[in-house]
Amino acid sequence: MSGRRGIPFVVSAPSGTGKTTVCRAVVECDEQVEFSISHATRPRRPGEQDGVHFHFVSAEVFAERVAAGGFVEHAEYAGNQYGTSWESIDEPLAAGRDLLLEVEVQGARQLRSRRDDARLVFLLPPSWRELESRLRGRGTDSEEAIAKPLETAHVELAAVHQFDYAVVNDSADEATQALLAIIHAERSDATADVRERFGRARVVEGLKGVLPIPGRSCGGGSGYQSSGGLISQLQAPTPDASVSLGSQASASSEKSR
Repeated sequence: MSGRRGIPFVVSAPSGTGKTTVCRAVVECDEQVEFSISHATRPRRPGEQDGVHFHFVSAEVFAERVAAGGFVEHAEYAGNQYGTSWESIDEPLAAGRDLLLEVEVQGARQLRSRRDDARLVFLLPPSWRELESRLRGRGTDSEEAIAKPLETAHVELAAVHQFDYAVVNDSADEATQALLAIIHAERSDATADVRERFGRARVVEGLKGVLPIPGRSCGGGSGYQSSGGLISQLQAPTPDASVSLGSQASASSEKSR
């Protein structure tokens, strides 16, 4: 580990895919990987702890950090702010520890544009039906609340084409092992096998018919062309680090992070 600089691994997924479960399992399995804790202005959910799940802060404190340039990525979703601080990335990487960042699509795009060393992994549900089932299985949300992340997921799925790898979370254990394989391969600079197994094009092709993933052009007969404008905005570079999905999507496309 001496003299080695860590690698930031960025994991994104639609709400309900199970990215938090997988990411935390990876950290438990590999002591060289550290989990990045984001800042958030949303209320705590039952069982969540400050400094463990998020750094929960007020909107005022978050705005002060934004003004001071304190976030490498941040985004607003229907009134809630989320962000990753520079120090939460730089300190562990400089110490030679790999970092796992669980962020949304917009934050991943910002990290890609600002960190050449970032490796992006998109976690996918095995099917649309399974994604719906997992969201309903939480048992804490109304049908209206469940519909919001599902609507947003139609847009987020198109972003898989911007990522280095794609992993299907059919089983949390298998998805954890897949992510560990990617991390170990990138760490040793021997990625041919994982790029073959988890390359986004191959994975997306295997999900045709069960998951509505628009193509790169988001056109040509896609059944989800109504989201095309927003998908284009997600893929296009933005000069501002703050991307508001709440203002781009309809009022019902609320963030569920």
